[in-house]
Amino acid sequence: MPDTSPGKRAQRPSRSPRAAKAARPAGPVPPQDNSAALELLTLGDLEVQGRLAVASNATLYCRVRHGGQDAACVYKPIAGERPLWDFAAGSLAGREVAAYAVSRAAGWNLVPPTVFRDGPFGPGMCQLWIDADASVDLVALARSSDHRALRDMAVFDAVVNNADRKIGHLLPVSDGRLFGCDHGVCFSEEYKLRTVLWQWRGRTLPKRAIEALTRFQRALAGEELAAELSALLTPDEVEATIQRVELLLDHRVHPYPPEDWPAVPWPPI
Repeated sequence: MPDTSPGKRAQRPSRSPRAAKAARPAGPVPPQDNSAALELLTLGDLEVQGRLAVASNATLYCRVRHGGQDAACVYKPIAGERPLWDFAAGSLAGREVAAYAVSRAAGWNLVPPTVFRDGPFGPGMCQLWIDADASVDLVALARSSDHRALRDMAVFDAVVNNADRKIGHLLPVSDGRLFGCDHGVCFSEEYKLRTVLWQWRGRTLPKRAIEALTRFQRALAGEELAAELSALLTPDEVEATIQRVELLLDHRVHPYPPEDWPAVPWPPI
């Protein structure tokens, strides 16, 4: 299978070198209502077309088809997950789906539609592919302090305790929206926030962040979201997520970097 270049999650692998030279049309951008995308990802037939070789775990570029609908997606089978000392074996796919659930419930819509399903190489996560705007300078974007969606991303990362927010995990699209990918190492019980988005540390959370956190807290108090997260995370991880939200709402400031954990992922791109 063809590989992709380092740091180029936004570029699609192709079936052949000749095909790689052809111009690619923009891929789908998920609407606010993701029901159609979720149905397609859940019920569609997956065809593996390539592999993102720079990813540390098996990350496969696929087409998914169902009911006349056709889209690109990323499929990460559990069988392709490398063992980590600080996260349970076989748990990364579920964490990616949980990250989507949090983003959706809070109203951030920062994570592309993501489901847990069976596939050609067994169960794993399946996420709608986002064609990022290649004209955006990702390094400049990551350093910005006045980008609303990027600041929302920083709050989201604090909630899910993201241990790997790299610059290359930011997916800006042409209409101005921003998405994030690769959330497999989130939701640890211990404080492991590791990110390139520290520019707001210690600053007061904006009103929209408080509203999103409150919205998520209320949703988590209901049965549907609680059951969804409980099927993907351990009880202690769900409880730790609840406590992180409570802490953010109590103090109403962006968190500071951890003192006993690397604050920035390496490499940062």
